[in-house]
Amino acid sequence: MLTNITLIHEHMTIDLSGPKNDNDCFLDILNDGVVEIMDLYKYGVRRIVECSNRGIGRNVRHIVELEKKTGIRFEVATGFYKSPFFPPEVEDCTVDELAEIMVREITEGIDGIRKAGLIGEIGTSLNVITPHEEKVFLAACIAHKATGVPIITHTTLGTMGDEQVAIFLNHHIDLKKVLISHVDLKKDFDYIVRLLQSGVNVGFDTIGKTSYLPDEVRLQWIVRLVEMGYIEQIFMSMDITRKSHLHINGGIGYRYLFETFIPSLEKNGLTQVQIEQMLSINPVRFLGGNT
Repeated sequence: MLTNITLIHEHMTIDLSGPKNDNDCFLDILNDGVVEIMDLYKYGVRRIVECSNRGIGRNVRHIVELEKKTGIRFEVATGFYKSPFFPPEVEDCTVDELAEIMVREITEGIDGIRKAGLIGEIGTSLNVITPHEEKVFLAACIAHKATGVPIITHTTLGTMGDEQVAIFLNHHIDLKKVLISHVDLKKDFDYIVRLLQSGVNVGFDTIGKTSYLPDEVRLQWIVRLVEMGYIEQIFMSMDITRKSHLHINGGIGYRYLFETFIPSLEKNGLTQVQIEQMLSINPVRFLGGNT
């Protein structure tokens, strides 16, 4: 059985309902699906990275309650998501002032409750980086240099990963401390290889979202990348963000990763040691800590 698993990209509280005009995009696991999170413990999950940040419904008090109820540790994030979900401070503040906000949440804590353990998910739009998004990325570079915490990014349908890497390289960020999410959604295997060749980490973190890409393709790509020697840079998660994604509401739920996708990886030739590398060992290296 797999142990000490970290889900690298999830959202326990997230509210994207305003710009999307869809209440399904307002998810609060404490109220909507806490039993499903409690269920993850039996699969070996001991840590979840909560990628919600300022302006999209982050609720650290609820995270603390979830820890008490589930026995699972949560890493909380600082930063700002992407256009059009930014709070007013992204427009109003300078790059340095945004960096100061991030550093303060990392070193002093969020609402006096919990220190942020990462910067993320900071994002770019479909096929473009808006001026405000670039502003957040520059602030994240400053905050990362000041604190050393890792950075998790968002790519819209997998696009702009090369451009994100370029920003980080231009500001001398160690790409081993950066994870670019949703890379599979661009539906371009060579693009993923190119990102990995740069030294950055990548997330196959929309597992189960087959309307974007069949999971059979994700399986094939992960197996090929492992065979090519990139296993230490690959991370997996599900990025559940809607009420309708939860099993209790008719969605596939978190159990899909463990009951369907991972067994399929094994049927396609990956060993438990290799799967543990991606789900357990890589997150420890990236985030720090024992689990």
